[in-house]
Amino acid sequence: MTRAFLFPGAIVVAIFSVLLTPPAAQRASGPVVRVVDAVTGQPIAGAIVTAGRVEIRTDTTGLFRVPDGPLDGLGVRAYGHLRAKVTSQGLAGGQADIPLTPFRPKGLYMSVYGIGDHTLRTAALKLIGTTGVNTLVIDMKGDRGIIPYRSSITLASTVGAQQIITIKDLPALMSSLHARGIYTIARIVVFKDQLLASGRPDLAIHRTDGSVFRDNEKLSWTDPYSHEVWDYNIAVATEAAAAGFDEIQFDYVRLPDSDGLVFQEPHTEDNREAAVNGFLREARTALIPFNVFLAADVFGYVCWNTDDTGIGQDLPGMAGIVDYVSPMLYPSGFQLGIPGFRNPMEHPHEIVELSLKRGIERLEAPAVRFRPWLQAFRDYAFGGRPFGRAEIQSQITAAEAAGSDGWMLWNPRNEYAASDIAP
Repeated sequence: MTRAFLFPGAIVVAIFSVLLTPPAAQRASGPVVRVVDAVTGQPIAGAIVTAGRVEIRTDTTGLFRVPDGPLDGLGVRAYGHLRAKVTSQGLAGGQADIPLTPFRPKGLYMSVYGIGDHTLRTAALKLIGTTGVNTLVIDMKGDRGIIPYRSSITLASTVGAQQIITIKDLPALMSSLHARGIYTIARIVVFKDQLLASGRPDLAIHRTDGSVFRDNEKLSWTDPYSHEVWDYNIAVATEAAAAGFDEIQFDYVRLPDSDGLVFQEPHTEDNREAAVNGFLREARTALIPFNVFLAADVFGYVCWNTDDTGIGQDLPGMAGIVDYVSPMLYPSGFQLGIPGFRNPMEHPHEIVELSLKRGIERLEAPAVRFRPWLQAFRDYAFGGRPFGRAEIQSQITAAEAAGSDGWMLWNPRNEYAASDIAP
C-alpha cells in the first residue's frame, strides 16, 4: 500500500535502491528532508530514497538531501514500514518530515488458480477481516510458468504462458485489495519454468546427453545464466509493479539441486552465485521507478549453510541486494533436522526460531530483514502428520518472537482455517 502525504511546495515520491553511493548523495545541494516513524516520530536510519533512477539512503539521523535537477518525484521506504508517496509542486527548501507507517505483513499464499477461484479468494478475504492476516501473496508467474493476467510480453504468448487467464482484470483486483487495506506481494517463480523451457529449448537446462532436464515433478527449468531468461522474468515483475503490487517476491531464484546438468557456464559455486545475484541486481535496477519492496525466497538450510547450498543461494550476497529474505522454514523441508533437533516435526517452534536466529547472526542485520514462510500443509517427509492450529501457532509465535517482518503461510491448496491462524 502506498501512503500519500502532502508537503507545501514539495514533490516527493517513495521508491527504493542502494545503487547511489554516499559521495554522490553528498554532492547534491537540494533541501534536506528527514524520514521518521509515523508512530514514534523517531528518525529512520537507512531508509531508501529514490528520485527517478537516483538512489540514496538516509543517514543515522534519518536525513537525506534531495538530488539536484528537475524531479518527477521522490520515493521513500524502509524495512518494517509501508512505502509512502508524497506529491506537491516541488521542495521549496528547508526540512520536512516524511512519516512512514510501521507494518508487519502476515500473509496467505494464493496460487494462479486460487486467486481466480471465487470460493478460495472469498475465504481468504474473510480471514483478513476476522484474523490478524493483512497480506496476500499472489502468483504472477506460477510454478509451471503460467502468467494468470493479460500480459503484454510477447514471449509469454509465444510459449503458452497465457493459455489460462484466472485474473481477468489485474488493475481492478489490485484496487479492490488496496481498498481493503491489504498489503500485496507478487510471487514470481523465476528459473523453474516448464512453459518457457519447453517452448524455447535453447533457454532450458539440459542433461549431459543433450535432453532437456526435468525435475522430480517432471518440470523443466530455464538456464539461470541466460539474460533472455532474466529479461523475461524482470518484464513480469515490472508489469506486476506497474499494476500496484507493494512487493515483488522472487521464488525459485536458484539452480536445481540435481547432478549431471549442463549450463551455459561452468557449474562452479562462484558462477552459481553470480547468476542468482546478477539476476537480482538487474531486477532491482529495473524496479526502481515503481517503489516496490524486493524479496527473495531461499531454502531453509540457507540460513545455516555458509556456502551456496549448491544452488547459488548465498545468504549475505542475496541479502545485500533485496529488501527482505524469505526463508522457507517448513519443518517438512528440514529432512536432516537442525543441531539439537533431529526430528523437525516435533519441534516446529525451534526450527523457525533457531533458523531465524542463525540467519540474523550471520548477516549481523536487523531481524526485520527476514520474513519467513511457515508450513500450513500436511507433512510430506516424516509420515504425513497434519499441521493444524498447534503447529501453525508454534511457528507464528517463533517468527514474531524473533522480530521478523511478519510471516507468510504456505498451503498449496490455498485452504486456511481461522481457528489455525487467530491468536
